[in-house]
Amino acid sequence: MKNTFIGSLYLILASSIWGGMYVVVKVVVAVIPPVELVWIRYVIALLALVTIGLLTKQNWKIKKHHISLIVAIAVIGYAVSIVAQETGTMLTTAQMGAIITSTTPAFMVVFASLILKERLSIRKFVSVFLATVGVVVIVGVDNLDMSSMLGGLSLIIAALTWALMSVLIKRLPNDYSQIVVTTYATLIAVIILTPFVIPRLPEINMSDLVRPEIWGGLFYLGIISTAIAFLLWNRGLQMLNASSGGLYFFFQPIVGALLGWLILGETLTFTFWIGSILILFGVLIVIKDEHGNHPEKVN
Repeated sequence: MKNTFIGSLYLILASSIWGGMYVVVKVVVAVIPPVELVWIRYVIALLALVTIGLLTKQNWKIKKHHISLIVAIAVIGYAVSIVAQETGTMLTTAQMGAIITSTTPAFMVVFASLILKERLSIRKFVSVFLATVGVVVIVGVDNLDMSSMLGGLSLIIAALTWALMSVLIKRLPNDYSQIVVTTYATLIAVIILTPFVIPRLPEINMSDLVRPEIWGGLFYLGIISTAIAFLLWNRGLQMLNASSGGLYFFFQPIVGALLGWLILGETLTFTFWIGSILILFGVLIVIKDEHGNHPEKVN
């Protein structure tokens, strides 16, 4: 019971932090392009994670047969998903970025069934359907320019890949420190992105980086949204089953939408609320199904 509560708290905190991330990305990406932004935030996060790991005297050893799994986690979640996420946020709005990627829990249900052999019920199928319809309502099929359509597609890719990555994390032993796992995955992501980023760094106007909202945003993205939130998310997932754990992701769009409205002046449209309600119903169906059939599963 205690582990379930703590795991839930970790996931809520991580998801809420990421909700605020969409607003920050919307500001910073106007100065630093998505791929370069992901690379910079990972370099900052890597420095923080290594420092934390050294201060806490972590055991950095990883068994050979788990190395390929950590590489997959890094490529799918830390590279592809985050680049797609920030690209989508650049092309759309902070609200749309938060709400579309909130379909992640529904996708996690599918991947958990396929990879972890967790039970896939009719209720969970319905949840995926409702979440999908919610995304279509929000993104729309008419009156959208190509930028918004590409942004929506990019965000869906981000949700799918993050869901897959979150399920893969469950295949790692619980005795691995999440500081170590997150550090290695972040390092791999930096290595993967570096060849694409280095030639393009001179194109960034360095004078813009001294603006408080830019360097403050980079600090938030690197330290809080990456180093801290990734640790919280990974640890929380290890303490709950994958299907239930992903449901806490819905705190992200709530925070993202409200901050987008309060800070960026984005409009909360009628279709936005309809789509959000459909996604929320999809998530609630899964919550009811999980609690009805697996009331207390602690890993």
